[in-house]
Amino acid sequence: MVNWKEIDTVFLDMDGTLLDLRFDNHFWKEFVPLKFAEKEGLSVEHAKAQLIPRFKSKEGTLDWYCLDYWSDTLQLDIAGLKVELAELIAILPHVSEFLEKIKQSSQRVLLVTNAHRDSLDLKMEKTGLQPFFDGLVSSHDFGLPKEHADFWHRLQHQHPFEKQTTLLIDDSFSVLNSARQYGIAHLVSISKPDSGLPKREIVDFSAIEDFRELMQGL
Repeated sequence: MVNWKEIDTVFLDMDGTLLDLRFDNHFWKEFVPLKFAEKEGLSVEHAKAQLIPRFKSKEGTLDWYCLDYWSDTLQLDIAGLKVELAELIAILPHVSEFLEKIKQSSQRVLLVTNAHRDSLDLKMEKTGLQPFFDGLVSSHDFGLPKEHADFWHRLQHQHPFEKQTTLLIDDSFSVLNSARQYGIAHLVSISKPDSGLPKREIVDFSAIEDFRELMQGL
């Protein structure tokens, strides 16, 4: 699937790629509506009915990933609520083995995430994965999400890379499409980003269920 001799730089997404998306799905779909319902004196069902369209309207924008935005909008301490559930943060299967192996290789490895810095810091603290990376990049540093074409221009300026020798692994199809349009040559998706949901059928990109599939030849 990947000829590692052709790869100099690896961009790894965080949520749904290295970390189980089950945490984030539970947080936004169940925990935040519960806390919003308690604050507003609503049933959880009514809270979800209010929140789901608001969340949907922000998908693919930086606001969707911004804890400060949702804290202000919902009048909830979103970063604090994440800490309350931090024991549910989990690494996906065989990610640690992959990171240990690629750390010993010649490739430069950057974590490139849409996650807000507060969320990124919490997850690095809980998982201990930070030492595996040559750098941690949050799209909030650039003011644009990875779905936006100009994000890659700004990343290129700060962390120069050759498009033809760069690999991006990400669970988001919109992010992968954005990277493809920018010209990043090697793209891999994740077929099971949430351990609690069925494997996804992916046709537009090469896809792996876990990182053992990429370790051959590394």
